[in-house]
Amino acid sequence: MTRNLLSLLTAVLLAGAVQAAEPASPAYPTVAQLQRMTARFAPVDLKVDLSKLPDNEKRALAKTIQAARLMDVLFLRQAWAGNESLLLELLNDTTPLGRARLQAFLLNKGPWSRLDEGQAFIPGVPLASPASGNFYPAGTTKEDVDRWVKTLAEPQQRDATGFYTTLRRAPDGKVITVPYSVEYQGELSQAAQLLREAAALTKQPTLQAFLSARADAFLSNDYYASEVAWMELDATIEPTIGPYEVYEDNWFNYKAAFEAFITLRDDVETQKLSRFSGELQWLEDHLPIDPKMRNAKLGALAPISVVNSVFSSGDANRGVQTAAFNLPNDERVTAEKGSKRVMLKNVQEAKFQRVLKPITQVALPAKDRKDVSFDAFFTHILMHELMHGLGPHTITVGGKQTTVRQALQVSSSATEEAKADISGLWALQQLVNKGVLDKSLERTMYTTFLASAFRSIRFGIDEAHGKGVALQLNHFLDTGAVKVNADGTFSVVPEKIQASVESLTKQLMELQGRGDRAQAEALLEKQGVVRPEVKRVLDKLQNVPVDIAPRFVTADQLLQEYGAGAVQK
Repeated sequence: MTRNLLSLLTAVLLAGAVQAAEPASPAYPTVAQLQRMTARFAPVDLKVDLSKLPDNEKRALAKTIQAARLMDVLFLRQAWAGNESLLLELLNDTTPLGRARLQAFLLNKGPWSRLDEGQAFIPGVPLASPASGNFYPAGTTKEDVDRWVKTLAEPQQRDATGFYTTLRRAPDGKVITVPYSVEYQGELSQAAQLLREAAALTKQPTLQAFLSARADAFLSNDYYASEVAWMELDATIEPTIGPYEVYEDNWFNYKAAFEAFITLRDDVETQKLSRFSGELQWLEDHLPIDPKMRNAKLGALAPISVVNSVFSSGDANRGVQTAAFNLPNDERVTAEKGSKRVMLKNVQEAKFQRVLKPITQVALPAKDRKDVSFDAFFTHILMHELMHGLGPHTITVGGKQTTVRQALQVSSSATEEAKADISGLWALQQLVNKGVLDKSLERTMYTTFLASAFRSIRFGIDEAHGKGVALQLNHFLDTGAVKVNADGTFSVVPEKIQASVESLTKQLMELQGRGDRAQAEALLEKQGVVRPEVKRVLDKLQNVPVDIAPRFVTADQLLQEYGAGAVQK
């Protein structure tokens, strides 16, 4: 079933736009409405120059892409138990309405619109996407799970709340933990075999080490060695594949979803940014927080990689596209080794050109639009990812050691995204003051961030990034750091913005350091909203794409060349 599903999925992914129009049930979108929904994602061909790769490395790259395709199957299953059967139904519906629903399903990786607060666009499914994903026993509640976890001894609690287990009911009705290596044994065995074949083809030692270690992890459920190998990866091909982000677990943010980014490193751009790694401890030592919450010694490794995306899948290719990421999320690895920041340059360029520049024409007054630059956009995204690794992570709450993620539970994602954004601005200002960055960035970075705030809020305030940005924008308005002009456009107030950035950085990081879930939830409820003056701007952006829909043309050509089958639709 898996192979048939995978073949069908990759054959139709993001199928061509539907031409005809038919009415649907009044409760659900029509063909025309579905077309407008999917049109919010601007199709973009992602091309990467592979001409410098030797033949054996191209073959290794093709094998990693094949393994990455399996992450789509796993992610669908993790997001909702009914996704796979629904996809098969949609594939058999050749009506215009069926094709439009299929396209929307593939964009969202499920029957709920990720830009519309998880509303269903297909009949016969729950009206809203399940907050529990498919990580917990059917028919149970969040409170049931929480009570059960508290009955366990500490080692069993770690398993139950860990990244790489599901909770299921045994035949006797008792709740048990199931390792991902057992839950997803079929697909992970296939992926492991493909990664081993790729490792045998490449001549790059660190790539070979990572691919082999990650293949082992898929079967053993112990990801530590492969995370360290990924941190030490120094190769032209940069794959990131496995269970990482916890956004699909909207009960607790415990469970990691499968994804893949298969990329090629841009050596010139990577070298330009290498100087940032050496500034992280200095930034940590100067964070505007209680000194007891600072890390006296960050993990030794802090590599920064600029790459171009060849292919992405699973949690890395649903709805809004990732522009950069900071991994691993395993606190053991980050405490001991640090974390790596990966910048997806071709994705960021597409977002800037197709989305951000048109937004500036509506959200900003004419005199400020010249201060929106790709350099400021790119550099803040980098600093956002760097700041994920700074500030409180392992904390003590009620005399017990825990992590910010576990203490704040579902509020941790939006809080962490807001913290990385706002402290990223704070850090850029510190590096400008220190002379590490050119002072001209001070003129562009705040206005670029303001324009990008409208871009991120459009992702939806039920999504971590969108809610986190709404919180920041409302803080700026409340502190007078951003003003609304008479024509409804927004402007930065230069004399107030730095103090506003610093105060919110302090508030969010100290909240995390205390593990104060009640305050985090209250802050997000109050400030993570779209105010009327913001909504008026958003309403004027109806004809501007919300994000991009990548078409992986280079991956398609590569797999066609090596007989592995197309990834493109």
